[in-house]
Amino acid sequence: MSLKGIWKSALGMAALAAACNVQAAPKGVAVTVVPEKTALGQSDDVVVRVTITNNSGAPQYILKSRTPFNGVEEALFEVRRDGQPVVYLGAHIKRAAPTAADYFLLKPGASHSVKVELSALYDMSVSGDYQISFKQASPQLFLATPAASGRSGAAAAFDADDASGDNASLVSAPASVWIDGRVARGQKSQVVLDIEAMKQAAVQPAAASLSFSKCTTSQQTTISQAMSAGSSMASNSDAYMQRGVIGTRYTKWFGANNSSRVATVKSHFVAIKDAFANKPVTVDCGCNQNYYAYVYPTQPYKIYVCKAFWSAPMTGTDSKGGTLVHEMSHFNVVAGTDDHVYGQSGAASLAISNPAQAVDNADSHEYFAENTPALN
Repeated sequence: MSLKGIWKSALGMAALAAACNVQAAPKGVAVTVVPEKTALGQSDDVVVRVTITNNSGAPQYILKSRTPFNGVEEALFEVRRDGQPVVYLGAHIKRAAPTAADYFLLKPGASHSVKVELSALYDMSVSGDYQISFKQASPQLFLATPAASGRSGAAAAFDADDASGDNASLVSAPASVWIDGRVARGQKSQVVLDIEAMKQAAVQPAAASLSFSKCTTSQQTTISQAMSAGSSMASNSDAYMQRGVIGTRYTKWFGANNSSRVATVKSHFVAIKDAFANKPVTVDCGCNQNYYAYVYPTQPYKIYVCKAFWSAPMTGTDSKGGTLVHEMSHFNVVAGTDDHVYGQSGAASLAISNPAQAVDNADSHEYFAENTPALN
């Protein structure tokens, strides 16, 4: 089955509705990771073949951005060296909540494969035994179908309020690769050393600044306003967490009142507020993708804003200010968040089904900060 055919099948569903129901991972959908070589030198690319197969008797719809079939734009893999996780070097992207057009169809019995080069996406510079797994878990990973829900028609396939709340997953067995890297086994890579140095620097007093790249004068004015809005949101969020009175505003986006998770969220907003107030931020306007924005989490404090950013409101749901809060939370030296779900409905469901994942979800931080509609 060609990738073009898969995409056409999914795009044809878009007219049915704007929102989509999600379900737990269907039985029979499997993923494998096979390395091109099992022993590599320091100049070799780490290439693996990823195959997703629908062994079930029903069609399955899989979120495109959670597969490598159109390039890797998120941390789709878990990579460990000698049992320890390695640093993801790629981008984290703020997208809109998924619609039907964001899923592709995998017919019963069908497979699709693609080769992926991983050494540019993960820190594989240290010699050692690497374990590479495809690993995705999200309530939005699969789209519900009439057969899966026991209903028929558009309501079965697209009902955002009828999400199962389960955390669907697609996980491969680990593939083993030995890499004779540039750095001796057991030593820290330059990436890790740089992150440690940046974390040390992050706690030191610094002079706040805002600079621009590829931005027009008008765009610079808008970004300055968005930074002010984001800073206000971050300060308000920090003040809420510092009060220590956990109400519906917290539980809506982060789940039940748990002391450990509350402490994590509290520390996140301390760091996000500080990043807005005291760090040298650069905003790049050169992105022409339909995303809101993206960052490289190992490269603070540069934020790339994209097409959806410019049409967003300044404040409120999925706003310009909120987008900057979202992106600021991604930096490893700030909160190190990930993107598990997108959109208010998905984030609210995640707080119920998996609060531990919610406190690591960037959109959850954004919606808490935007507080629209307002909660106490």
